[in-house]
Amino acid sequence: MSDDALDLDILILGAGGAGLCAALHAADASTSLRIGVVVKGLLGRAGCTRMVQGGYNAVFTPPDSLDAHLLDTLKGGGWINDQELVWTLVREAPGRVLELESRYGCLFDRTPEGRIHQKPFAGQTHDRTIHKGDLTGIEIMNRLAEQVDARANIAVLEETRAVELLLDDAGRAAGALVLDMRTGAFTTVRARATLLAMGGGPTMYRIFACSADKSSDGIALAYRAGLALRDMEMVQFHPTGLVIPGSLMTGALLEEGLRGAGGHLRNRRGERFMERYDAARMERSTRDLVSRASYLEISEGRGTPNGGVWIDVSHLGADVVERNFRGMVKRCRDFGRDLARGPVEVGPTTHFMMGGVVIDTACRTAVDALYAAGEDAGGVHGANRLGGNGVAESTVFGGIAGDVMVEAVVGRPAPRVSRAAADQAIARATAPLARADGGTSGAGGDLYALQRSLRDIMWERVGLVRDGDGLNEALRTIARIEAGLASVGVPGGPSFNIAWQDWLNLTSQVLVARLITMSAAERRESRGAHYRRDCPMTDPGPPYVVRVRRVGSGPGVTREPVALTRATPPETATPAAVETGD
Repeated sequence: MSDDALDLDILILGAGGAGLCAALHAADASTSLRIGVVVKGLLGRAGCTRMVQGGYNAVFTPPDSLDAHLLDTLKGGGWINDQELVWTLVREAPGRVLELESRYGCLFDRTPEGRIHQKPFAGQTHDRTIHKGDLTGIEIMNRLAEQVDARANIAVLEETRAVELLLDDAGRAAGALVLDMRTGAFTTVRARATLLAMGGGPTMYRIFACSADKSSDGIALAYRAGLALRDMEMVQFHPTGLVIPGSLMTGALLEEGLRGAGGHLRNRRGERFMERYDAARMERSTRDLVSRASYLEISEGRGTPNGGVWIDVSHLGADVVERNFRGMVKRCRDFGRDLARGPVEVGPTTHFMMGGVVIDTACRTAVDALYAAGEDAGGVHGANRLGGNGVAESTVFGGIAGDVMVEAVVGRPAPRVSRAAADQAIARATAPLARADGGTSGAGGDLYALQRSLRDIMWERVGLVRDGDGLNEALRTIARIEAGLASVGVPGGPSFNIAWQDWLNLTSQVLVARLITMSAAERRESRGAHYRRDCPMTDPGPPYVVRVRRVGSGPGVTREPVALTRATPPETATPAAVETGD
């Protein structure tokens, strides 16, 4: 396991929409810049942007407006969003869509008149979601990857993961230690500017919809580097994940456009149960409320035979469903379900992390020369993300980060990296390979038993419905898992070692699980995706943000008031959801 070195001007950790837009903006600004992109999988084939089904929110046609998009996002986010970040998103999104089409070659669906088609999505007052059928992410990622391949000054390190951020003696970002997962070799990458764009990925839950290669690595790296994180308690659950008993496909999404087009959700009695929770918006309510409503229906005994609810779009007509939702129809048919002609079982699935690194509108973090964009960054979505705002956030802020980093590296000397710091990071990462027993079990128990334990406790105690006792139980369980992880071994050598990669994944997941749980314990109210059975009301006082950062050897949690720079929320206490019985 040698430790080689690589010198770059700009290092981009992650190759989803944020990372690739950053790389392209930087490469096109200066062909002399040395740009490196680190991707855990294969270029254009890994991560969550490729999995985007529904689309991309941007304002184009009146009566929609930037102000309407801003207010929809703030209302959906429970008014704890960073309002300047939201304004940046809504202001820049239309231009980024045009750039994706005219500069990078994306083709989005058109109306008969030739305009970009925009469809309805939940929680939005206008039809503003741009799409390519129901597989928008594939279109975006294919085109961006092609463009990256065409730039000679972008080097892509595939099947490579970042293990640790590196700082120079003055505390400035200096690059990262990365690991080639195929060979087991480490490389010290020195860079004059570094971008965290690795995606969040709440894969520490039992059922999840995000890419399985995600493990919240970027957030874990940021925490260990001393950065402040915000909104970590806000984990989004999507209401319509497939229920396929005995299959790893359980949790795979059926896109939100099904509800936007008029799909019905029903419990086992055939009732459209959303009438009990949001009679005005029904199935077009926001993801947090629909997911929680489905969870409550299931937990109170009104679920389907396999523990879900029904989604039914067959009343729209089979030809309409097959024409407009080809990807979703095929996904269901792969498992013997006919979405076009009858109801399909779905249930809540963990989907997205609203929380992340504290940044400003230029993607700068508190560490000089370190930037963050996409799901690694917090603040845009607040307590709940609107469907269609995710890929918009990634591409908008990825492009901004690329532009800003180009300016930041001008005149900046190459960083000096401590050899001792890299050696310490390598020692930590390789520790399970050196355990005395040489197997996946030891004093800490079985690696995969620890993984299951984490996923179970997060789903049951830090999931859609929480309370103080459950959160404390989760923290105790997480502590036991951390202790076990510190002593478990993995078999084999460093090359192509799946168990070792899973140990590294679990190391990030258990750390981020602690940050989520501690932040959830601090927020003693219900707001957005965070619902506490013991505190069911939304605090009527000024909204606040929960922040967490490393203080000494562990996390420290604080509250900070939200800066209401563009709009003010209504000042009335309301229940975050109505728990209705039979």
